Amino acid sequence: MEGISDIKIVGIDEKRPPVIRKEPYIDIYFKLSHKVPSDWCNAFNALMSKHPSTPRIKEKEGLYIETWVRTPDAVVELLSQLKLKVLECNRQYIERIELKARNAGDANDALSREMGEQGRLNRIIAELDFGDIKAQ
Repeated sequence: MEGISDIKIVGIDEKRPPVIRKEPYIDIYFKLSHKVPSDWCNAFNALMSKHPSTPRIKEKEGLYIETWVRTPDAVVELLSQLKLKVLECNRQYIERIELKARNAGDANDALSREMGEQGRLNRIIAELDFGDIKAQ
């Protein structure tokens, strides 16, 4: 199964290859290793919002980084920058998930320390085993 840490740029969209046109720019669609969640897209787009070529990922699609360059020579440098930003976005996304899990754990700990019947109920709920049952 693919996870957030596996996200990377793996190529160019075969259906939309870069083409030199009369306009002073070249559209490029970099393909990601797998579809990313919409909040990952939002985080990436925010990271890249001030970049001159404003690379972005459509939330609903979540599979391509859409960007542009002025000359063919700029493609290599742009790819290097995007690779670093994808890694940074992966790291930040994982940190946010871990922080949410820690915060949820802290909240559950506080609930289980309550006194009385509510505290007892909270401890029972926290200790429930939702694993598979083995046949006897």
